[in-house]
Amino acid sequence: MADGGQNLGLTALGAATLADLPEGIARPNYDRSTLTAGIVHIGLGNFHRAHQAWYLHRLMQQGKALDWAIIGAGVRAADSAQRDRLLAQDCLTTLIELDPSGKSAEVSGAMIDFLPVQEGNAALIAQMADPAIRIVSLTVTEGGYFIDPATGGFDARHEDIQHDAAHPATPRTAFGAMIAALRLRRDAGTGPFTGQSCDNLQGNGDILRQTLVSLARLSDADLADWIAANCTFPNAMVDCIVPATGPSEIALARSFGIDDAAPVTHENFRQWVIEDAFCAGRPPWEEAGATMSNAVHEFEAMKLRVLNGGHQIIADPAEILGVETISGAMAHPLISALLHKVVRDEIAPHVADVPGMTALTYLDLIAGRFANPEIKDTTRRVAFDGSSRHPGFLLPSVRDGLAAGAPVSGLALVSALWARYCTGQREDGSTVAPNDPAWDDLQQVAIKAKATPLAWLEMRHIYGDLADAEAFADAFCGWLEMLHSEGVEAALTRYVQG
Repeated sequence: MADGGQNLGLTALGAATLADLPEGIARPNYDRSTLTAGIVHIGLGNFHRAHQAWYLHRLMQQGKALDWAIIGAGVRAADSAQRDRLLAQDCLTTLIELDPSGKSAEVSGAMIDFLPVQEGNAALIAQMADPAIRIVSLTVTEGGYFIDPATGGFDARHEDIQHDAAHPATPRTAFGAMIAALRLRRDAGTGPFTGQSCDNLQGNGDILRQTLVSLARLSDADLADWIAANCTFPNAMVDCIVPATGPSEIALARSFGIDDAAPVTHENFRQWVIEDAFCAGRPPWEEAGATMSNAVHEFEAMKLRVLNGGHQIIADPAEILGVETISGAMAHPLISALLHKVVRDEIAPHVADVPGMTALTYLDLIAGRFANPEIKDTTRRVAFDGSSRHPGFLLPSVRDGLAAGAPVSGLALVSALWARYCTGQREDGSTVAPNDPAWDDLQQVAIKAKATPLAWLEMRHIYGDLADAEAFADAFCGWLEMLHSEGVEAALTRYVQG
């Protein structure tokens, strides 16, 4: 690895130019032309390339897992642009580590192809039906699994799910494509594959199993039973802060002398805890630093409640106040104090310790990570899709607190801040551009809640019965009224000072 900021001539990233990269830039030491595919990954964004693909690259650097290379895939039209960028550079990625003590870069090469995005997903289905593919992994966002937020069960109402149930051979969703491929594998006798979710969901493997089996059952009960009996879906906890790529990240890659159309920046921390449940084999992930453990749920709960929940705690007030980055939010004394007090008083008491780490020690760790000034992670990115992230990361702590008769006022303030954010206007009068798949509906309810705060909690598909929980609902209504009448900093001051 090399330090950034050098005045170097640019080398266009590609297989033919790896030897021409500036001295000190780590690159694949394995012969990529001999790699064979073992994994199809659906939803190929920055997080995957900085996390799962990085672990696999690390194994390949050791001469291992050379038959486990990744083929990328997407099911959305927008994935075509990513495909074009990556194929133009032979699916290589520049990974830039943003350590406060100095940036460094390496080129990762575990991915070897990217399937075309097609209506009906024929190419994706055919690739997953290939018996050489033994793992199908996904990063499709927390909101992409068709979960009913109120019940946690499968939500079959979406029009894409209805389409896939009626037209299983030409599906629209990643899950429909997986089911179609598994049908071909069952009929050909080539066996199942492992479905491996890499999304930030507690019990992500269990949720993937629920989505796949439930969708299959809508069209073929026998196939659903076969999937349930033969496929495995390991739960996993994934962790690495990976900002979105924009012009500054591309410029940063160029400062290392690399012309990369899709570089990835990431923090100097990674964690991957995985259940060892792979029906068709797996790479030796642990030899690249992953932890194989039966205690995934405990690791997941701590990470999702404290880190992912913590992200939501700070992102909405920062956005309302016009603070653009997560490190900037941590530099704001009231927002930082909000994070520490809510986690310490209302989240950590309901989070079990894991080997070597308590919830409060973990809070100190993630607060330092959030404050890393080299990570230009935007509050807007973190605040995206609150309609999935609040139910997934914060409301379980509310329910635990209510069940224990413990304080929930700070968590009520966090929900009120989200409602205030969804009005679509910052305190300086600037407009918040839509930032949720359900933005129009959220904004309509948020505006109504200015006069009738309880209207926000009456979104039962998000909050379930929490509107009926007096301790939470009363605190929420009081905070939302204060946010609109006195502003964010007054409310934060009131809460932080107790």
